[in-house]
Amino acid sequence: MNRMILKILKVISFVCIVILLLEIGYFIYLNYLRQDEYNYFDGINDFVYLDDSYIAVGSNNDNDKHFEKAKITKYNQKKEKVWEKVFNKGYNGAYFGVASDGEDIVAVGSFESSKFEHRNSFRTALLVKYDSLGKVLFEKEFQILDNSKFTNVLVVDDGYIVTGQSIYSDMTLGTSEEGGAFLLKYDKEGKLVWKSNYGSSRTAIYNNLVVDDSYIYAVGKDDSKIGIVSKYDMFGNHLITTKYSDTDTLGFSGVVLLDDELIITGSKSIDANDSATVALIVKYDLNCSYIGEVTYESNGIERFNEVIRDANNDIVVIGTTAIYNKKASTNKKGLMYNGLIGKYKSNLKKVSVLEYGDEQDDYFTTVKLVDNNYLVSGYSSYNEDGYLSKFITYSDALKVLEVK
Repeated sequence: MNRMILKILKVISFVCIVILLLEIGYFIYLNYLRQDEYNYFDGINDFVYLDDSYIAVGSNNDNDKHFEKAKITKYNQKKEKVWEKVFNKGYNGAYFGVASDGEDIVAVGSFESSKFEHRNSFRTALLVKYDSLGKVLFEKEFQILDNSKFTNVLVVDDGYIVTGQSIYSDMTLGTSEEGGAFLLKYDKEGKLVWKSNYGSSRTAIYNNLVVDDSYIYAVGKDDSKIGIVSKYDMFGNHLITTKYSDTDTLGFSGVVLLDDELIITGSKSIDANDSATVALIVKYDLNCSYIGEVTYESNGIERFNEVIRDANNDIVVIGTTAIYNKKASTNKKGLMYNGLIGKYKSNLKKVSVLEYGDEQDDYFTTVKLVDNNYLVSGYSSYNEDGYLSKFITYSDALKVLEVK
């Protein structure tokens, strides 16, 4: 009887060991070995026009492990790649902003320390300076709280002014006076000169900035639906912040100086659940006092991401609109995204707003004035599983001249 029980226990133990080994093997396969199931991605978040070429930054996952990496790419006048460099540290990396400093280039973004999402994976803000051939001159990392990233960079005479955020990864931790939206200055050698933070360490962020002769203006958001425009002196001292209720979860994202006014773009929520938004342009004076606004509504989910002024002092905005697509098979919400480009007069009177897109998704990320045309960057889906970078050239009349 005892021998029979012992034999049964041995069989059970063997089966348990086999099951355990199978589970361990499956875990390793899911997290380390599986290579063939992924969505290819290559996108541009920002670019600069430099010496008859284009320096673009963004991210892609074009590597053996299919990890998203920050990238910087040089294109010639024909939008053909001259070289591309990938920042090969960490995981889920991306550059969000770029600026030229003479022949050198400064890119800002972030990367994660672990490839496991929501498993002790902290995000680190990143500033990298490159020479004209894409060689790294220096790199600087920044982190105060768990998740940090740089969103944009502007070159001044003696350094680089950077926007970003540093927040808790766990919103239940409360708030900290050390985190929130960040404005920082580095000198030309990458030494941190000063830093200033504002708002909630749960969600606050500065997305963009502009500088006049004596002051810095940064835009972003504080709480989940509170847009902010802040004024600083050139030493990083905070002077004033004006809040705007009912933005979306990104807040204010674009800003440009027009005469003695600030033109700021974003999105405005028009229902309690944020399921409907309208694209937004808001005008402030240089003391951050509200002047007026205009909105654009088409399909029910719109936002303006970036704004520039052209040679005629007209305002040109780009953004995104989303519609529910009954044919969508891979998008859980059934949403299809189209790009938006619009032109407004300085008094915010609309000239024209046009959509760009077809059966695939199209995202517009930024716009620049190049040879009196408007050059838009972004990325588009080319099938159900992948995205590719894209340049679109528009005429002054918003006619598509070229797609690359």
